[in-house]
Amino acid sequence: MTDALVEIAVVNDPALAEILKGRLRSEGLDARLFDAGFSGLLGGAFPGIRLMVPAADADTARTLLDLP
Repeated sequence: MTDALVEIAVVNDPALAEILKGRLRSEGLDARLFDAGFSGLLGGAFPGIRLMVPAADADTARTLLDLP
């Protein structure tokens, strides 16, 4: 059974979302972006791009993203 995904960040910049995902993947984490296709719709009224990871990796992912 796979681990449920949890949201660890929401960003409005598609390039930043890809950078964050890449940072986590480079450390071996299964990071995914949700709602990336909607980020430019509705004049920016959409909540943003959600960065998701398996629940078991959430604390590690948050720590990695806090690093410079």
